[in-house]
Amino acid sequence: MAKSPEEEHPQKAFGWAAKDSSGLLSPFHFSRRETGDGDVTIKILYCGVCHSDLHNVKNEWGFTMYPVVPGHEIVGTVTKTGKNVKKFKVGEQVGVGVLVDSCKRCESCQQDLENYCPQMIFTYNSFSQDGTKTYGGYSDIVVVDEHYVLRFPENLPPDAGAPLLCAGITVYSPMKYYGMTEPGKHLGVAGLGGLGHVAVKIGKAFGLKVTVISTSPKKEDEAINRLGADSFLVSSDPAKMKAAINTMDYIIDTVSAVHPLAPLISLLKLNGKLITVGLPEKPLELPIFPLVLGRKLVGGSDVGGIKETQEMLDFCAKHGITADIELIKMGDINTAMERLAKSDVKYRFVIDVANSLSQ
Repeated sequence: MAKSPEEEHPQKAFGWAAKDSSGLLSPFHFSRRETGDGDVTIKILYCGVCHSDLHNVKNEWGFTMYPVVPGHEIVGTVTKTGKNVKKFKVGEQVGVGVLVDSCKRCESCQQDLENYCPQMIFTYNSFSQDGTKTYGGYSDIVVVDEHYVLRFPENLPPDAGAPLLCAGITVYSPMKYYGMTEPGKHLGVAGLGGLGHVAVKIGKAFGLKVTVISTSPKKEDEAINRLGADSFLVSSDPAKMKAAINTMDYIIDTVSAVHPLAPLISLLKLNGKLITVGLPEKPLELPIFPLVLGRKLVGGSDVGGIKETQEMLDFCAKHGITADIELIKMGDINTAMERLAKSDVKYRFVIDVANSLSQ
């Protein structure tokens, strides 16, 4: 007979889980594996609330395994290390992002692209190598192979820095890979949410001219005066969109709802690049004529490997980049999820796990 989540492993753990597709989260007792020779045990201090957490608790992508404890923007303190651990010491501040394991042998892993490993294991809603389920950061402790643990820079605040572990690397990685970092070039950021607002800050740190592209005119003041964008383009205004045709070198599309790509592609110059990182539930329509006639490129990107995620954290620490957050208690998570579904957050909820998770 299969053991219950509470009895699977020796270390007792506690968190909040969704039990079905209603997505409602409630207290949940489970367990974590013993600290292995190469493992780090972490007391979780903060965990960001990613839009993919919302998709997962409601099974909107169709592969949720209940019960699910979400959370992959984790910052905490090392409480125990295995005997072979070299990178971390007890008491150090560390981060855990979207993945906690991979095969370490394939071509992707050999290139420090563990996030593309066919056997990559997600921080939650995956199966560990021992066949037990992974549970995320809406919980008190986590045990992770040291290779997948990140040094969290001391000058990054742990609460506002936590979302960088997903939102930060999700926009940093494509900007680096697709060469969207040349100072003076023009970057469009489509969508001003959890990903978009970090993309603006990282774009400015690379020395780019940044334009926010949004359907909501009321976000203009925020985009320019609070986040530092150079300009703002209302995508629902035909005259302004027409005036902006062929003006951008790159666009990073963070929109997770179904939306037309043709208007964005029209904004690109010759050789322009549109990189999508949002994950809409349904396929988007891709017009081929403007790609061919303008030698334009449409690409995608999914977070980053461990080495690049560390590079991103260090870059953000150097440039003073954090997410704009609203700190919440664990007991407020269901209200936060409702608000997130309506985009009613500026711009990322972060759970104060250590101070609000009580059994």
